[in-house]
Amino acid sequence: MTTRYNKWVVIAVTTTLLLTTPLWVLVSFLFEPGNENWLHLVDTLLPEYIINSLWLMFGVTIGSLTLGVSSAWLISQHDFFGKKILHWALLLPLAMPAYIIAYTYTGLLEFEGPVQSTLRAFFDPQTVNAWFPEVRSLQGAIVMLSLVLYPYVYLLARTAFSGNTQQIMNASRTLGAGPYRRFFVIALPMARPAVVAGVTLALMETLADFGTVQYFGVPTFTTGIYRTWTGFGDTTTTAQLALLLLAFVSILIAIELWSRKKAEYFAQGTKSASLPATKLSGHKSGLAFMVCLIPVAFGFLIPATQLLTWSIQNAETGFNSEFLTLIWNSFHLAAITAIVAASIALLLAYVQRIHNSRTTRLSKRIVTLGYAIPGTVIAVAVMIPFAWLDNTLDSWMRNTFNISTGLLLSGTLFALVFAYTFRFLSISLQTVESGLKQIKPSMDDSARTLGANRWTILLKIHLPLLNRSLLVAFLLVFVEVLKELPTTLILRPFNFNTLSVKAYEMASDERLADAGLPALLIVLTGLIPVILLSKAIGKSHV
Repeated sequence: MTTRYNKWVVIAVTTTLLLTTPLWVLVSFLFEPGNENWLHLVDTLLPEYIINSLWLMFGVTIGSLTLGVSSAWLISQHDFFGKKILHWALLLPLAMPAYIIAYTYTGLLEFEGPVQSTLRAFFDPQTVNAWFPEVRSLQGAIVMLSLVLYPYVYLLARTAFSGNTQQIMNASRTLGAGPYRRFFVIALPMARPAVVAGVTLALMETLADFGTVQYFGVPTFTTGIYRTWTGFGDTTTTAQLALLLLAFVSILIAIELWSRKKAEYFAQGTKSASLPATKLSGHKSGLAFMVCLIPVAFGFLIPATQLLTWSIQNAETGFNSEFLTLIWNSFHLAAITAIVAASIALLLAYVQRIHNSRTTRLSKRIVTLGYAIPGTVIAVAVMIPFAWLDNTLDSWMRNTFNISTGLLLSGTLFALVFAYTFRFLSISLQTVESGLKQIKPSMDDSARTLGANRWTILLKIHLPLLNRSLLVAFLLVFVEVLKELPTTLILRPFNFNTLSVKAYEMASDERLADAGLPALLIVLTGLIPVILLSKAIGKSHV
């Protein structure tokens, strides 16, 4: 029995090592001495990368807190006009990638856009030009990221406000505490761990963002990594810059883990029945409605409408064979990755189920780090060992057989799928684990007494029962791959475009209307996980 278990553990550990090998190769550059490019980077651009990244993090913290906490408090504690729609509509910005919302607002707010053109028609053009803010700026990037990342704070804050802290909230309400006192003195301090966790997740996404800051011309770590790799081809400098970004992410991961533990601590206790939500009427109901509508409108409705307008305007010329090729490239790449990720997740989750040891738990924890690592870092981490293997094999084949093997790994779809799988495996693994927990261990024991081995139990019993969980895992990874931009830009094969890359290229060429159709398709597909999430929380008390 122990031998069989050990075989399963070996499979899990081997899979983890293979998937994370690029990460360890990247970490090895920590011990490499800095070259001239690195020293030049430290003296010139690196301070700007750090300062801009810190300002982005500070601004997104303020923006996501303001939008997320206020809407979560109103939805969880009050009853007002439109609440039944807004409680799930507040999740819609999750379907809107930050780089896409950046394109839409640039088209709306730029000099020739409809907003400035309308203002110049009614007011003095020179006055409008003088005071109208520049959307393509650091401040603009903060606004764009805040509009699409506040749902992380909203979800966790809403759960905290509606959770076990409700018992104390109910007691304070019966003792006469007003809404402001209940919020600032009781609810917010008790929800602080959950709110910090939500902000930390938003900041991880902020550090990982590439499309928005690149398009807005804001130098950050991700744009610096991309430019260093494509401009200088300097492996050492690129790797060390990626490691510095990874250090920032590691700090955020530590904060998130600390917040999660604190949230679990504060969540202890007996949950009491909730008192009815405070009924708002008149101008208070209208104000609450507007506060919750603003992030939905600016984070989804307005940009989605602009994308739809561009798509309709360019449908005749944009919907052609090239666009169909983009759809095929994007969808089949996302499907392959989703199948691979779901299969590996099923294997790792099953191994931990039958052999829940420190080794299997550590393997699972390590392999799920990919989701917290920015796409640019993962792309560089994958490219370095793959390029080395290609060059080594090609050199050996030339010297031995006078044959060039070319690029077998780097610059191929295999490299893309490998990088995607490592980055998004955590999503599949969590979903599959959740499904496995619903299957009683007694079913495994019964099958074992009837002579079934572990593979038979997995294929004949667990797999049919996990069809829903596997489908959800497939869809979630599928959507994430479809939206991913920096990894695709760095690792894609030559002359291979996807919807995200096409939208990025069109926007970079200032052809914003032409970016509408691929961007709209990405957003529509991104609604899938939002719908799944809405259904999941729809069963809870609102």
